Amino acid sequence: MSDEFSVPVTVRGYETDVQGHLNQAVYLSYAEHARWSLLEAAGIRQRNLTDNGLGPVVLETTIRYLSELLAGDEVTVTCAFLWGEGKTFRVVQRIVKPDGTLAAEVEGISGLLDLTARRLVAAPGDRFKQLATDPGLMGL
Repeated sequence: MSDEFSVPVTVRGYETDVQGHLNQAVYLSYAEHARWSLLEAAGIRQRNLTDNGLGPVVLETTIRYLSELLAGDEVTVTCAFLWGEGKTFRVVQRIVKPDGTLAAEVEGISGLLDLTARRLVAAPGDRFKQLATDPGLMGL
């Protein structure tokens, strides 16, 4: 697993449901924000990927809701990549309150899509490593 990368997020009122909790779909937005922030910190912008005919895809996501989040709560969203041998890789993320309380865990399986062939590329970590200026942030 790569070192834990994180971004701060403040829960906004319009992101909450009628109970005042962070809406379940917004957890996915926070996770997405952290993933793109990690890619950018590693030197990979969205345009770098598309210019090379590539696009990251999420194939499966599981969210574990552990502690409520309310408007005004400040959290840290972490992101780490786990690399294997195949065409997919795992993304492990945590949403953590300042006191260390784990609010949610988001885990997923992702791949890197060849935008022309419309197929997952083999060894996505190798492709990311070629594009990154700091692949160590991605555990590569």
